[in-house]
Amino acid sequence: MSARVAITGLGALSALGNDVATHLAGLKAGKVGIGVTQAVDVSTMKAKISAEVKGFVPEEHFEPRQLGLVDRTSQFAVVVARQALADAGPALEGVARHRAGAIFAASVGFHAVDDSYHKLYADKAPRPHPFTVPRAMPSGQVSHVTMDLGIHGPAFSIASACSSASHSIGTAFHMIRSGMLDVAITGGGESQLTYGMLKSWEALRVLAPEACRPFSKDRAGLVIGEGAGAVVLENMDRAIARGATIHAELIGFGMSADGMDITAPDMASAAASMRFALEDAGLAPEAVDYVSAHGTATQLNDKTETAALRHVFGNHLGRLPVSSSKSQYGHTMNASGALDLVTTVLALREGFLPPTMGYNEPDPDCDIDCVPNASRPAAIEVALSSSFAFGGLNAVLALRRWPG
Repeated sequence: MSARVAITGLGALSALGNDVATHLAGLKAGKVGIGVTQAVDVSTMKAKISAEVKGFVPEEHFEPRQLGLVDRTSQFAVVVARQALADAGPALEGVARHRAGAIFAASVGFHAVDDSYHKLYADKAPRPHPFTVPRAMPSGQVSHVTMDLGIHGPAFSIASACSSASHSIGTAFHMIRSGMLDVAITGGGESQLTYGMLKSWEALRVLAPEACRPFSKDRAGLVIGEGAGAVVLENMDRAIARGATIHAELIGFGMSADGMDITAPDMASAAASMRFALEDAGLAPEAVDYVSAHGTATQLNDKTETAALRHVFGNHLGRLPVSSSKSQYGHTMNASGALDLVTTVLALREGFLPPTMGYNEPDPDCDIDCVPNASRPAAIEVALSSSFAFGGLNAVLALRRWPG
């Protein structure tokens, strides 16, 4: 018999705030954490905005000897993992070493790479920083999480671009549901706010020059964000027995691959991942009360996602709120599925709909209730959180409110 899976710990670090409480307050208030980029010289760039994490001081979280080994991405991941575990209480107490795991999004240490290449190519230095490789390796964040928290069971990273964190959380969910693990810490962090990456994204011509406006007819592209999210997943019976606070129940996970194009999304495949999540959860489409959309604010992605929603939900979509929190804290790339999931859990727990900010004008191709420009009180019982990545790698998580 499959085990039920509880979410007992939350961690968040975003352009809205450096902990879950501040992130939640920003969501409810309709705060937009997007502004002119401060950490990088953007004077030569057309897109000068991003969603930066503000007031994050690495020295407040890490010993000096650690800082040379931990890229900003891994710093974020460790901090939110600490938050989530602290929130979950003694979740690891009494757990056998091999039954506690950590699964996190894979992400290159972009700051380490950018700094080292600048030294080599611009400064003509004879060698880069000696710890460039461990700082840059895609499994860096999960390695640092295991070392920081004392995790000795299954631990690895999953790389699927902007679905990486959702795939990580879904995999951890399956491992607990199958009985392989009792507890897992899972999520993802990422910071691509370096000169090289911003110029690379600019070259793709997908960046918004002024604001992130998902589903609005005048949307003009995505806004790069940085941040991290983490959750503690736990066998439900164990969580109840130890008196844990349960934020929500994770009930389903769906995956699909477009198998078509490296950048353009496919409607049928996106719809399939949502349908598979509903089937995995044993839910009819009409049972869903809210969808946290991928909602990148590019013309094609939002149009395609709306068509996929229409395909899955039919007439129910007319009663179904669908919003994109990327309008508030940007697109955090490989970390986005984790932050979006934390946001969705908070919506269920607190009884509100996160808004889609920056919405100016209805688009006939995006005919949904996107909760425009202000959060809204709502009793949500069931929600989906969707991630649709470059390369057509899709992951959707289904959640149920915990009646606590």
